[in-house]
Amino acid sequence: MTHTNGHLVRAVGLAGLTAISLNGVIGSGIFVLPATVAALLGPASMLAYLIAALATTLIVLCFAEAGSLFDRTGGPYLYAREAFGRFIGFEVGWMFFLTRLAAAGAISHAFASYLGYFWPALMTGAGRLMVITALLGGLAWLNVRGIRYGAWTVNILTIAKLVPLVLFVSVGLVAADHSRYLLVALPDMEKLRQASLVLIFAFGGFENASVPSAEVIQPRRHVPAALLSAIGVTVVLYLLIQAVALGTHAGLAHDPTPLASAGRNFLGPWGAGLITVGAILSTGGSNSALLLVGPRILYALSEGGQLPAFLARIHPRFRTPHLAVITFALLVWGISLYGSFAELAAMSAMARLLFSVSTCLAVPRLRKRLPEPQSFRLPGGITIPLLATAISLWLLTGITPSQARAGALGLGVGALLYLLHRLLPRSLWKT
Repeated sequence: MTHTNGHLVRAVGLAGLTAISLNGVIGSGIFVLPATVAALLGPASMLAYLIAALATTLIVLCFAEAGSLFDRTGGPYLYAREAFGRFIGFEVGWMFFLTRLAAAGAISHAFASYLGYFWPALMTGAGRLMVITALLGGLAWLNVRGIRYGAWTVNILTIAKLVPLVLFVSVGLVAADHSRYLLVALPDMEKLRQASLVLIFAFGGFENASVPSAEVIQPRRHVPAALLSAIGVTVVLYLLIQAVALGTHAGLAHDPTPLASAGRNFLGPWGAGLITVGAILSTGGSNSALLLVGPRILYALSEGGQLPAFLARIHPRFRTPHLAVITFALLVWGISLYGSFAELAAMSAMARLLFSVSTCLAVPRLRKRLPEPQSFRLPGGITIPLLATAISLWLLTGITPSQARAGALGLGVGALLYLLHRLLPRSLWKT
């Protein structure tokens, strides 16, 4: 059933919202992370996944409660603006947008590279240009045509990306040498911290489901359910993938394509091809979610009067923020082809912590400001928000100097844009 609310259309149900969240988390990273973690911890790497899963779950719980309070577009931007004011809200929304932009650019490159496994000409030059243009142009067209088409694409690609990974796990668990696991002895604590930090960032992306609430059916109920379902599926799948990789690939720690090599070990030559297909579907699915969510942040900032008004325009027929979709797709296309987005990628580490901290701290304030009935409320008062905030701040101490500089640059640009918004005529920002 389709419902309307103002100009946007409520057409995304629980399954679609869960798929958006899953696509945010399960991207290209899981195809290389098993080697990264194994290089740090060896057979004890499963412990890092458990720590990262626990920490991420606390943050997800805060997003779930905050999401249950709103039925408008915006996610972390909306929570921060309502709790802490327009400036903090804008900075959070701006940094959230930059993370989606950087991720979409990086994933577009990865998509072309994985396709190049089967057709090497697509990895460079005109071939790469053709692939990236077709991917972004096709996804933008679907998202302009309607939220239903964008959501259906995400749903289909989510199922398609999970099939190879589930097959990898199902066969691999039987073939694995279980003596290679080490869960009792404690590893080096500094290496455990490094591995957990990498994985907590790898679990990020779930927050995509909190953004398009104005187009979600019963968002106050479905946003918390989607977030918790997605993180539950991701934790189980990530643990099993690491277990299979450890148990089937002796040289895991030093392999740049760990899952493809592990698949080749127990599935034969076609195993590497299967995992590569999974990577193509995974990166395509991740970008389909980003092309749905990224424009909605631009729309929310514009609707809030903090970006030019044209970004909040709704297509009269398709009921989508079509100009925001086109703008976002063009920006991603530009950095994918012509720009270096290394700094944007580094910025995403600090940005993710910023909107995690702001959302966790917003929960107690939103309870007081919006004391209406909630479909989801955390037990234990402020205990979980405080624990989640402490974890996020602890992670902040682990960012590199280059990440800190990139994050400060992003915040500085955001502050200048906010000042520009205050100085320019208000007619420019009115929707």
